[in-house]
Amino acid sequence: MILKFHCQRGFWELSSPQKINFSRLSSASMYSVCKGDYVVCIMVVSFCLSLQHPDPDYSAAYVVIQTDASDGLKGYGLTFTLGKGTEVVVCAINALSAHVVNRDLDEIISDFRGFYRQLTSDGQLRWIGPEKGAVHLATAAILNAVWDLWAKQEGKPLWKLLVDMDPKQLLSCIDFRYITDALTEEEAYKEQMLKYGYPAYTTSCAWLGYPDQQLKQLCTEALKDGWTRFKVKVGADLQDDIRRCRLVREMIGPENILMLDANQRWEVEEAIEWVTKLAEFKPLWIEEPTSPDDVLGHATISKALALLGIGVATGEQCHNRVVFKQLLQAQALSYVQIDSCRLGSVNENLSVLLMAKKFQIPVCPHAGGVGLCELVQHLIIFDYISISGSLENRMCEYVDHLHEHFKYPVVIKNASYMPPQVCFYYHSWSIFTNLIMPLYEYCF
Repeated sequence: MILKFHCQRGFWELSSPQKINFSRLSSASMYSVCKGDYVVCIMVVSFCLSLQHPDPDYSAAYVVIQTDASDGLKGYGLTFTLGKGTEVVVCAINALSAHVVNRDLDEIISDFRGFYRQLTSDGQLRWIGPEKGAVHLATAAILNAVWDLWAKQEGKPLWKLLVDMDPKQLLSCIDFRYITDALTEEEAYKEQMLKYGYPAYTTSCAWLGYPDQQLKQLCTEALKDGWTRFKVKVGADLQDDIRRCRLVREMIGPENILMLDANQRWEVEEAIEWVTKLAEFKPLWIEEPTSPDDVLGHATISKALALLGIGVATGEQCHNRVVFKQLLQAQALSYVQIDSCRLGSVNENLSVLLMAKKFQIPVCPHAGGVGLCELVQHLIIFDYISISGSLENRMCEYVDHLHEHFKYPVVIKNASYMPPQVCFYYHSWSIFTNLIMPLYEYCF
């Protein structure tokens, strides 16, 4: 099965989650790089969600890998972005394409560690990384598509593909370079492995900027749907945070769980002071209190807030496994938040899951973006079955928008992720297969 390559860039906007405006999708906004008959399609998607955020424009760089096999299978992958800059990630994907074109899929998966290292060790592209930023986001998109193709070829959902691997095969997908002082391959080999339904928490009720009436309405609806874990965005104005946290705590009651998310707004001491004034509302954690690169700052915050029974959660903007290693070694976080598109796909996330297991820190993934819930569900189910074996203090983020644009959206029952049964890792967007691909074929 030889991987084919073709590159396309498309851009469109969703003025609402239901309405698609194709006025900016034309042959002028596409480009093509052909190498023989081998093809991967890459496109940029921009979602305008002013109701969800005051600033970001939910977007993605989208990769499709097609092969010359008669089964016609395609591998789909993406990496999540926030609007401007998505075109930079697309350029990085194209730059990495030389490592994918004309490669045999069996050759890749038989030495997945080597393929991962080839993508992340390009001597020239490492200069604008290494293993961080736009190049690493591009790496994630490509690897996500490869994993999706492999899962389809095996006829299994990705979580089942991972669970069915013997330990040596699983570990052969992981690059242990730079983390052996925290976890060696030999140590990881000793760790081993069922249940269904993985606890989730909702971020959809308490975005910054929501008026009180909307916040109350969303909390009421969520409680009616069985949600017991709620996250509140904070950090813009302390008095407003106090008022909003009090309102949410009154709505959800003392028995349900409340978390806070500052999205990197504070200095270290400011974070400690601010969260101390919110401690009366009994938050389980404060997420991203300061710069995601400040390992020692996180450690200082974690130590101070532990006295109040408040943990620190971070990871959605951790560049790579090395930063996670340092956070764990420094006892700087209480909850690990992996991201399926920030790290180098499944391969690098596996290394973080194993390190979290060694350091006995629960994994509570980030999933607040385009397609992230659909991707990360496989990782949390695998983590539970094969690595952690526990649901204690574990939950995965869930946001309730944009799922209608996916062919097989995530399934939530009783505030829990249900294991997907369709054979894939990432699956095609309904808007891609039904609308964009026919237009692409027409233009080319």
